[in-house]
Amino acid sequence: MTQQKRMILIGKTAAGKTTLCQYLTHQDLVYHKTQTIAVMGGQFIDTPGEYLERVRMRGALSVTAADADIILFVQDPTAKEKMFPPAYAGSFAKPVVGIVTKSDIATEEQLKDATEHLKAAGANHIFVTSSVAGTGFKELFDYLDTL
Repeated sequence: MTQQKRMILIGKTAAGKTTLCQYLTHQDLVYHKTQTIAVMGGQFIDTPGEYLERVRMRGALSVTAADADIILFVQDPTAKEKMFPPAYAGSFAKPVVGIVTKSDIATEEQLKDATEHLKAAGANHIFVTSSVAGTGFKELFDYLDTL
């Protein structure tokens, strides 16, 4: 995967952003709640879910995204609530990629709904992954290498 690109992960609390960062940086998968913006592996900007969930905090995402080359919208397909507003990708003047996480525990219908939600939010390309099973990443890496 292209090492020089910085990516910000945006998603609801427990969407799998930190786990995804841990997988991408070859760390042990250990859940912990992200309390503040954290840079992992020098390349991935992990953000607290509250920044997306609370409209008044979304400005922090816009400011932090200025340091990123690529925006990653992260969606848990098993979550009942979908937090990305329609056309939210238009808030960023950068490529926006959608990542559906937790595919190992989701139903086909949940995966389809999550994919449709990310499309409505304006994600250009969407990848279905599982950090636990290690699936869906080759396609993601190949695409990121084109950006």
